[in-house]
Amino acid sequence: MGYAYEMVVCIINAGHSHDVVDAARKAGATGATVVKARGAANAKAEKLFGIPIQPEKEMVLSIVKAEIKDDVLRTLYQNCGLESEGQGIAFSLPVENVVGLKEITSDAKTEKDAEKEKKDGQETV
Repeated sequence: MGYAYEMVVCIINAGHSHDVVDAARKAGATGATVVKARGAANAKAEKLFGIPIQPEKEMVLSIVKAEIKDDVLRTLYQNCGLESEGQGIAFSLPVENVVGLKEITSDAKTEKDAEKEKKDGQETV
């Protein structure tokens, strides 16, 4: 069963949520919610991943259209993944029902739209 929306969740070291929000917007997301969190990893997890685990975290939640979910996750991985200073992980969950979301109907183009038009040979206004 296909869902119209997905919730993209990124868990990142505290102080790096702005990187996540910027990357998600670059991929087409229109907004996000940042929640303070605390990690509970143990020494085994640190050895498994080969990185020190910082307990203070931030969770960035963003509801996106299902068709851009993969672009958002890919952009988060490239900009905010485990190899970055924020050492983020990201995943998505299907969203069965949504209320209160508005489509952005302005004439402003997103960076993604402008890049696509450039590739297609169209001029951006």
